[in-house]
This record gives sequence, C-alpha cells and structure tokens, in this order.
Amino acid sequence: MFSGALGRSSLPFPQQLGTRTWAGRVAPHDPDRGPTMHNSTWLEGVRHWNMDLFLIPAVTLTALTLAADSLLLACILCSRALRRETRYLLLANALAADTVFLAFNMAVVSCNALGAGVPRLACELLTAASITAYCCGILSITLMVLDTYVAVRWPLHYQRLLSPARTRRILLGTWILSTMYPASQVIVMEVTQSAVPWDHTPCLFVTLLGSASGNMMVGIHMYCSVGVILCGSLIVYFYARLYVITRTSGIWRSRYSRARVTLLAHATMLLLHFGPGLVFSVELTLFQSRTLGHRQLLLMNMLNTHLLTLLPRAGAPYLYGLRYRDISDTLLNLFRGRSQVTVA
Repeated sequence: MFSGALGRSSLPFPQQLGTRTWAGRVAPHDPDRGPTMHNSTWLEGVRHWNMDLFLIPAVTLTALTLAADSLLLACILCSRALRRETRYLLLANALAADTVFLAFNMAVVSCNALGAGVPRLACELLTAASITAYCCGILSITLMVLDTYVAVRWPLHYQRLLSPARTRRILLGTWILSTMYPASQVIVMEVTQSAVPWDHTPCLFVTLLGSASGNMMVGIHMYCSVGVILCGSLIVYFYARLYVITRTSGIWRSRYSRARVTLLAHATMLLLHFGPGLVFSVELTLFQSRTLGHRQLLLMNMLNTHLLTLLPRAGAPYLYGLRYRDISDTLLNLFRGRSQVTVA
C-alpha cells in the first residue's frame, strides 16, 4: 500500500490489513493500484507518524474562536440597536455559520482521535451539516460585500433595499440554499448505498465522499467549482465597481485607509475560505486516482481538517467584528460594567 521506502519498511498494519474499502470490506492488497488512504489504516497512520499533534492547533483554534464568536454574537443579539443594522445581522450570520461548522468539525475530529466508531448515517449527517455551515459562511461574506456596495452605490435607498426584515429573509434563504445540495446527497447515499456494510470506522469526509459513484463525484466537483466561481466573481465585481465609484473621493489615497484595510480583510478571508475547499477537491481527486502515498494523503487530510479550515474562522472575529466601533464600544461597556460590579 505504501510506495518507496515506506512501502518496503517493516510497518505491520498496511501489509497485514491489506486494502480495506471505505465500507469496511477487506480486499487483497494490489500494488498495481497504487497507495490508498482508507478508514482502517487512518488511525494507525496518525499514531505511527505522530500526526495526532495536529490536535493541538485544532483544539486551541477551535476553543479561542468559539469563545470570540460567542462573545460577539451575544453583543449583537443582546443589543437592540445592533440588531437593527443590516451589516451586523450579516456579521452575526457569518459568525453563527462558523460556530456551527466548528462544533461539527470538532465533534468529528474528537471521535476520530479517540478511535470511536461513527455510524454511517451519523457520518453522513455530520458531513452534510459541515458543508452547509461552510457554504453559508461563504455566502455571508459575499452578502457583506454586497451590503457595502449597496450602501455606497445607493445610499438614499439603502434602508429600503436592505432593510433588517428583508435581510433576515435573505439570511434564511442562504441557510436553505446551503442545505439543499448536502441534504440531497445524504438521501442519495442512503438510497444507493444502504446495503453496503459499514463497520463503524472513523468518519472521514474524503473517504465517505470519495467512495461515491462517478456521477455523484462530478456533481460534487461542479458544486465546489460553481460556488467558488460565482461567489468569487461577485466579490471581485462589487469591489471593482466600488473602486470605480469612489476613486475620486480620496478614500484610497492613504496607505492605511479604512477602504484599503477593508478590501484587504475581505480578500484575505476570501482566500482563506476558498483555500480549504480547493484543497479538499484536490484531495478527493488524488484519493480516487491513488497517485499519492498513504502518508502524503494523510498529511493533506490532517492539515486541511485540523488547520486550514480553522484559520478563516479564527480570523473572522478580529478582521470583522472588532473593526466595528459599535461592537468594540459595546464590549468595552460590558467589561467596564462587570468591573464596576466586581469592585462594588
């Protein structure tokens, strides 16, 4: 199963276990088919190559991000003035999507690290929930850029075009839209693969989705590609139009102007959000083609699920939330109030 020197080493588990499919059925090892990364050897590989150290940044980033997101969400939802602002509703939705993603991702990471078996339906639902939250977060960022564009392009009609009531309906639509495709895939997999045995192996998104049929894999790649192209194109278009509209106003002249910092923040978050999705698409392709060794695929999987997917969510509270003066003032007042109560 392993290529090169690793394949000729005295590691016991790959050769003795043979090649195990995602459903848990053992097949004889076929060296001509190349290396694979299956559930049965995932835990052994993690422990043998000390890749469980990836748990340290995963747990640290998740804990810090959940704390920051919860604090900002509490600030927005508990303040009537902030809830009436469209931009804060969009920010709260983005933070809520990140919180949901982090919770489900941490549940999967914890179960896999402990070697706990996950039923197939539970793994499919966790995968669908994670993809839903991931997509909703990207759509929220796109809507935040749209909100900025509308506020600058039509300032007199902004409240009518993007009122808080209409924004709530739009946000509900983003969650419904983000749920449709993952939910449909869960139904399809339950119908088409219900007879395939499942031995409660670790829940790995790449092996679960990588075992799908050819038509389903084409749909997954199209779903990722269309999402990246559509959201990326909209964000680039809105910012290009904003630059054309405001280039004579002087807000771009200063090297550290708010306009430049905002553009840099959105561009950074866009790259950090789309990066893990592209890595996952490449990972799926390599998993099916079996052109990389088990160690390389395992390293790619751990790096993506334990670090890359967490970076944009760890940066969101600081790149977005704390840059708003109203939120910063609300937090300061909250802490000052607690300090006064403690002193009293």
